[in-house]
Amino acid sequence: MKSEKSCNNLFDARKKNNACDYHPSKDIKGILGQELNSKKIVICVTASVACYKAIDLIRTFVRHGAEVFVVMSKAVEKFMSKDYFLWASGNSVISELSGELEHVRMANYNSSDLIVVYPCTANTIGKFANGIDDTPVTSILSIALGAKIPIIIAPAMHEAMYYNPIIKSNIQKLKSFGIIFSTPLLEEDKAKVAPIDLVYLQSLDLIKSINNNKVNSINLHTNSQWNFFCKNSTDMLSHLEEKNLLSYFRKKKILISAGSTIEYIDPIRIISNTSSGKMGLSLVKNALNFELDVTILKGMTQIDDEFKKFSKRSNPPLLIETKTSNQMAEALSSEMEKKNYDIVILAAAVADFKPSYSSSEKIPTDNDSIDIKLVPTIKIIDTVKHIQKDTYLVAFKAEYNTGYDVLLEKSWKKLVQSGADLIIANDIGPTQPTIGSDFNKILALDRERNFYDFPLQNKNDVADNIFRLIYLKLTKKNNRPRL
Repeated sequence: MKSEKSCNNLFDARKKNNACDYHPSKDIKGILGQELNSKKIVICVTASVACYKAIDLIRTFVRHGAEVFVVMSKAVEKFMSKDYFLWASGNSVISELSGELEHVRMANYNSSDLIVVYPCTANTIGKFANGIDDTPVTSILSIALGAKIPIIIAPAMHEAMYYNPIIKSNIQKLKSFGIIFSTPLLEEDKAKVAPIDLVYLQSLDLIKSINNNKVNSINLHTNSQWNFFCKNSTDMLSHLEEKNLLSYFRKKKILISAGSTIEYIDPIRIISNTSSGKMGLSLVKNALNFELDVTILKGMTQIDDEFKKFSKRSNPPLLIETKTSNQMAEALSSEMEKKNYDIVILAAAVADFKPSYSSSEKIPTDNDSIDIKLVPTIKIIDTVKHIQKDTYLVAFKAEYNTGYDVLLEKSWKKLVQSGADLIIANDIGPTQPTIGSDFNKILALDRERNFYDFPLQNKNDVADNIFRLIYLKLTKKNNRPRL
C-alpha cells in the first residue's frame, strides 16, 4: 500500500477519489512543455454558465506540466458534475469544506503557486472584496490573499453588470491588493470569460515574474478601464532567421492597401487626408523581398512614381488603382471573392467621412457660404473577415496625441470590432512623426492582448518588423496548444 508520504500530491490523500492512485488523465501531463513542471495550481470554478470552459484551462495547465487541483462552488453542480473536473485534473475535487480544513491545505503559505478563478461571477467578486467567506471558493481566496499566493480572476457576466459601478469598485479594490484580472471579451451583450490562451500566458508570466522577483521581457499593464495587456519584448524579432521567413512567406498570397482615399464635394473639390503612401510602399517592398504573391490596392499617394516602378519587375505585383472609399471597398470585395488571401494588410488611410451629397457640377465660388454635411464612410476593414474568415488580417490605427493607455484602448476596440488578428497603431501628435515622413513609431497589439512597443524607425524597418511579427504570430498559431 502506498503511504501518504510517498504520494507526489499536494493535499491529503484521504479523499473519496484518492488522487495518489495514478489517474489516466495524467497521461497528458507535460506533453506540450515543462514550463509549469513542479508548479501547483488551484483552479476555482464559480456558478457561471461558462464553467464548462474551465475544463480546457485545466487541461492546458496539465499539458504544460502543472499539477492542478479544482475547487468549485456547490452551485456549479447545477451546471456540471464534479466528475468532469476530476477527469480533467486527475485529482480530487473540493465542493465543500470539512473539518479537514481543505482551504488551509490548498491556500496557506507556500502550499500552491497560483490560484485562478475561472470563470468568476460578480457574486464571488463582491464577496471576496468584502471579506465574506461562505463558499469553498471565497474561503480559498481569503486565505490565499493573506498568505500572499498570487491570484488571477477571470470575470464572466452580462456586460451591463460588468460596468455596474459597484462591481467595478469591487474589482478596483481587489486590484489594489495585487489581484490580477483577465479582462473579459465584450460581445453579444456579454462580458465573456477571457480566452484560455490569454489566461495561460498571463499565469505563466505571473509565475515567472514571482520566481525572478521581476518580469523578464513581459510586463503586466493595466489601465483605467481595467483592460489587461501584456507588454512583450521586441528583441526576439531580430533573432528570426531570414531563411525561415523566406521559406514561410514564399508564394503566399497577400493583399496590401496603401495611400489615402478622397471624397468628392464636387468634380474638382475633395475631402482627404495627408497620408503619403510611404508606409504601404515599404510593406509592398518587404512583401516582394519575402517572395509573397502581392496584390496592391492603391489609393491616392504622393509617390505614384515609386509604385509604377513595380511594373518593371520580371514578376510584377497586381496593382489596383482606386480613389474613393467606395471604390476601394468594391475593389477589395471583388478581389477577395476571386482569390483566397493568406494575409491582408490594410495600411491605407481611408477617409472617415464624406459629404452626404456630392454635386455633379462645380459649386459656384460666389456663394457666401456652403454648408456641407459629413457622413461616415464604409468601414472597409469590417468586411474582410465576412468574405474570408481565415485570412490573417492586419489593421492600422492612427490617433492624434492620445497618450499610451488610450492608444492601446482604442486599438483593442478596433481590433475586436473588425475581427483583425493584429493592429498597428501610432500616435501622430505634435511630438511624434508626422504623416508623410520617412519614419514611424508603432505599437502592435494582437488578439491575446500582447503588445509590442517599437522605437522610432525608418518605415522600411517598421515594415520588416511587421512581417517578422506576422511570421511569429502565424507560426505560433499553427503550433498552438491543443485545448
